[in-house]
Amino acid sequence: MENRRNLVWHNLALMSFVVVWGFANIVNNFANQGLTVVFSWILIFGLYFIPYALMVGELGSTFKDGAGGVSSWVKSTTTKRLAYLAGWTYWVVHVPYLAQKPQGILVALGWVVRQNGELTNQLSTLILQAICLTIFIFFLWLASRGISALKKIGTIAGMAMFVMSILYILLMIAAPAIRGVHIATPNMNLRSFIPKFDFQYFTTISMLVFAVGGAEKISPYVNDTKDPSKNFPQGMIALTVMVAVSAILGSVAMGMMFDANRIPKDLMMNGAYYAFQKLGSYYGLGNFLLIVYAIANFLAQAAALTFSIDAPLRVLINDSDAEFLPKKMRKVNERKTPVNGYLLTLVLVSLIIMIPSFGIGNMTELYNWLLNLNSVVMPMRYLWVFFAYFMLKKLREKRNLESEYQFVKSSILGRMFGGWCFVLTAFACILGVVPKSLKVGAGDWWFQLTLNIVTPFILLALGLLMPAIVKLGKRKERG
Repeated sequence: MENRRNLVWHNLALMSFVVVWGFANIVNNFANQGLTVVFSWILIFGLYFIPYALMVGELGSTFKDGAGGVSSWVKSTTTKRLAYLAGWTYWVVHVPYLAQKPQGILVALGWVVRQNGELTNQLSTLILQAICLTIFIFFLWLASRGISALKKIGTIAGMAMFVMSILYILLMIAAPAIRGVHIATPNMNLRSFIPKFDFQYFTTISMLVFAVGGAEKISPYVNDTKDPSKNFPQGMIALTVMVAVSAILGSVAMGMMFDANRIPKDLMMNGAYYAFQKLGSYYGLGNFLLIVYAIANFLAQAAALTFSIDAPLRVLINDSDAEFLPKKMRKVNERKTPVNGYLLTLVLVSLIIMIPSFGIGNMTELYNWLLNLNSVVMPMRYLWVFFAYFMLKKLREKRNLESEYQFVKSSILGRMFGGWCFVLTAFACILGVVPKSLKVGAGDWWFQLTLNIVTPFILLALGLLMPAIVKLGKRKERG
């Protein structure tokens, strides 16, 4: 056991940085808030990300054998029913994510082939979404074949994107000094970074939470860390500093390249590509950086889609008790593929891909809407992390639960941290349903709002329906 405890704080920080952070987080939040996002990053890291990462460390250390991750933590601290609901939430929030990925693949492909973002402007949203559905069906078939090579390629592509995002920040920050580049945002000063704390601002918090969420991926590392009580918190603090520096400098770099007062409407969809295209022109490289980034992003998105079709579904099936999930959901073929689970995934993703195309007539708006929907739905799985931590601190002494690392030893203080992060996440999800880019009263605005409210309820309600289907099946078996 001790032989594999070879991670110290700086190893942990570097590994976690690659897992947690990405260039899209910078682009999307700059598109939402402009330069004021710099102040928002400082707040979100200090008040949310640090305690989040450290709580995950304690959960991972306490439940070392929890193969199901969040659902295992919930099962160990509460009931099997709540653990099932946690597992269902973890899986079902990936449905809008899966619906978004084909769009990302199509956009990346357009930039690879044509070096511009015009591909998605030449067809109607209905036709484009039909193409996205076709792309999804193809990758669903690939996932059912157990293709692992694409996942390995995606890992390499993801690393390339990570390196390029750091390169972008360094080269863009230096561009005015060494290349004489004009700063796009006029009069950048301290006031440029202070947000106006109004209703519109609070509707954008969900995207920040979405960006820094997913720290539960770090939990396995705590068991491979040498002297975890010392090295794990140091590693998480170092991770926070690294991510904060990347987010802040990246946002400043975006403000230097794009006018923060006149943000392009398609920045979420095409912003990363614009950024590398402009950067290449600054340094006399033409579209070289753009093409490399677009190819890497295409491969990384394809791999993420394949992996996310399969992995969350298997977690749900493997960690849910038979009394909650119908037998048909567990059915596998000769390749060990959960065929009915794949079929349900296809139905849900198809609905999310196609229905909005009848009410949102612009591909850029449709892309932005689906990304914002993800920022509402995805953080719902983090709620179970904070719930599990709250219950852990409540039950630790009663059940004599031991761990080599604890974020805080005080039960009351621990529950306060868990409760705070739970409330902040819920607050961000609730306000995040409000569309951000259209004027109040516009037909599309109300259509988007309706979808943002209805979609999470339907996805979660299906989870409540599954145990009822199991009971009905048992009644039929008994005659």
